[in-house]
Amino acid sequence: MKNIFDKIHKLEEVSGYSKHERLVQGFIDAIDEKLLRQGDLLPSVNSMIKETGFARETIVKGYKELIERGIVESKNRMGYFVASENTNQKLTIALILYAFDSVQETFYNAFRAALDPSVHIDIFFHNHNIDIFETIVNKVAGRYATYIIAPMPHPRIAEILQAIPLNKFLMIDRYEQIAGDFSYVVQEFEQSTYQVLMELHNTIKQFDELVFFSRPPDSDSPQEILASFKKFVADQNIKHDIKTKYIAGSIEKGKVYFSTNDTQTWMMLKDCKEQNLILGKDVGILSQDDDPIKEIICDGITTYSTDFVQMAKKAAHFVLTKEKVREVIPTALIRRKSL
Repeated sequence: MKNIFDKIHKLEEVSGYSKHERLVQGFIDAIDEKLLRQGDLLPSVNSMIKETGFARETIVKGYKELIERGIVESKNRMGYFVASENTNQKLTIALILYAFDSVQETFYNAFRAALDPSVHIDIFFHNHNIDIFETIVNKVAGRYATYIIAPMPHPRIAEILQAIPLNKFLMIDRYEQIAGDFSYVVQEFEQSTYQVLMELHNTIKQFDELVFFSRPPDSDSPQEILASFKKFVADQNIKHDIKTKYIAGSIEKGKVYFSTNDTQTWMMLKDCKEQNLILGKDVGILSQDDDPIKEIICDGITTYSTDFVQMAKKAAHFVLTKEKVREVIPTALIRRKSL
């Protein structure tokens, strides 16, 4: 450890360096010269105070900057460790998403584009599995400057997220209540779904039946959508059916199909083509979440969606400023040929 302190003391000869800058640069120099390697335990705050004569506040601030740059990590009750030997990175982000589908890809691309290329992003996917989610959170806690997390509805979510410092945490996409004052940029599912169905009411009434494909409660489909569907068909006396899975070849003329799963939507479109059914006339299709493919395929699929690019830009602003944000991005109906 003496070499570390020597590096810090040597920087006293460099004019213009504050104590904080000497401490940070001293560690960086030690890592660059391979005196410290990834995984090495660093001196405690008390040891640093004793060896350097710096104030506790200065030491803590220095370690905090090194953590935010992803160079150092803090392990609860164990101390500070070298997390990375890449000393050039200035800002690190842990981005935890559901899965890398087209919607998440849209968010990521806009998020990446809104940040300087020097910002380092590590991306993780929990696939709506609470055990995987917990493993990821425990792995990244204390190692990053910012945590951008898309949670899932689960009783253990609030407890798991306690490992993340709230001042560095931004909840995206789906809102889940947790203790404390935290930032979020999310979408809303229940009221927006009902509103969209009401906007489509006159068109839906031209068909014989409205069919909704509801996925299990432990899936990635928000259960609030099912609640809105049930309320809509009851309020408007709409003949309807609720299914759990679309069976290939089962498309029927005179029905509107509402799906939150893209794989099912593609199967329906294939069946329409094979049976020469005209979208918007013989069969109606409504899909959740918009992307460029749905704008083009079959002359356009009617969707309702939040603006994931706007969500990504607001997330990037949080990363750069750490300004508190609590915002629900509006959901909009996008009418196209399919309905």
